[in-house]
Amino acid sequence: MTTKKKINTREEAAPTVGLVSLGCPKALVDSERILTQLRSEGYQLSPSYEDANVVIVNTCGFLDSAKQESLAAIGEALDSNGRVIVTGCMGAEPESITKVYPKVLAVTGPQQYEAVMSAVHKAAPPIHDPYVDLVPPQGIKLTPRHYAYLKISEGCNNRCSFCIIPSLRGDLVSRPIIQVLAEAERLVTAGVKEILVISQDTSAYGIDTKYQAYPWKNRTIRTKFIDLCRELGDLGIWVRLHYVYPYPHVDDVFELMNAGKILPYIDIPFQHASPAVLKNMRRPAHQEKTLERIHSWRKSCPDLTIRSTFIVGFPGETDADFEFLLEWMQEAQLDRVGCFKYEPVTGAKANEIQPAVVEEVKEERWHRFMQAQQKISAARLKSKVGKILPVIIDDMGEKGFLGRSSADAPEIDGNVHVTGKGLKQGDIVNVKITQSDEYDLFGKAVAG
Repeated sequence: MTTKKKINTREEAAPTVGLVSLGCPKALVDSERILTQLRSEGYQLSPSYEDANVVIVNTCGFLDSAKQESLAAIGEALDSNGRVIVTGCMGAEPESITKVYPKVLAVTGPQQYEAVMSAVHKAAPPIHDPYVDLVPPQGIKLTPRHYAYLKISEGCNNRCSFCIIPSLRGDLVSRPIIQVLAEAERLVTAGVKEILVISQDTSAYGIDTKYQAYPWKNRTIRTKFIDLCRELGDLGIWVRLHYVYPYPHVDDVFELMNAGKILPYIDIPFQHASPAVLKNMRRPAHQEKTLERIHSWRKSCPDLTIRSTFIVGFPGETDADFEFLLEWMQEAQLDRVGCFKYEPVTGAKANEIQPAVVEEVKEERWHRFMQAQQKISAARLKSKVGKILPVIIDDMGEKGFLGRSSADAPEIDGNVHVTGKGLKQGDIVNVKITQSDEYDLFGKAVAG
């Protein structure tokens, strides 16, 4: 009883920290690392501003709209709490924050975990207690227990004209493959059923280290994209690849997909199809042969799902460029697609390209693009009606369970609406598909 009383007293006295995480999955992983370090030092996590001794806001600084969202979140935290530490991509330019909110306690850039912890220590010093300063081996996660993001590198060596990520996060820095695999194994041991591999340029993994080799379980493995995929594929869980530039060596991964080692899903940010626009974007990776390669991939891996993102209204994009993109989309028949209207980003080279596309034209092109892709998506989903697909259960829905097939990444793709009994979050079940619409599938859980 004495020990229990001590722990309760310690938890009541321990400093509490609130965290707001904005932006992409890579920023989410940064937030998870911060939370893991906080819990390992005994800090308690607060779900509200009012109960926190200090609040951390992990910002996104990629688009102006994202910056405004980040500034609004900082303002809300200051109004509600008053003690705010800012980190993330906007922190790479601290004056953009301090000139608006001079009362923030500290501003740090992306991946500066030690600086964040130093600021937290100053604002709310930790109280050490070995009974409480324990965290699960997989760290603190912001995702549901059954899936997790695995970040394999930081930064990027590409210099796309619309992107300022290299100036915010630096050049490519790959994590040693033994560190990545050790983290993946901890996640699987903790019950994770699906790992989503992320970075700024996943298929460039290891280029910066010249594919450095390491000893791993009585053999040697390289810090290289295909080696990583092969090792992750042996973990016996779903492995999903994101942000994969279509370099030639990417073709090697489809053999693993056919063997059931890696999900037959690949997320490739094509961004456009017109050669003129791609040139202005400074896009890498032999884009002019992309259609041929897509057909080749589908031939070698018939179950492949291809997801991508595109930008319309890019500076200099002509009517002819946009029509070329629409025709390309009909030929490519991509399964999952996101589309963004171009936004000028402070510091991006694309801002110098003329002429700019007016907002009304951007809006019109975006609607036409989405209407065209909606028809493609509806047709591709309809072809799955009558099939039995493995589905991972994410949550309860209004009329049953919400799940995802191998073709669906969480929060960005569609869902599978499942009827059945006794299903639990994280279960992977077979589902007979009975219906489809433009984005989702509907079906019934079946035995076997």
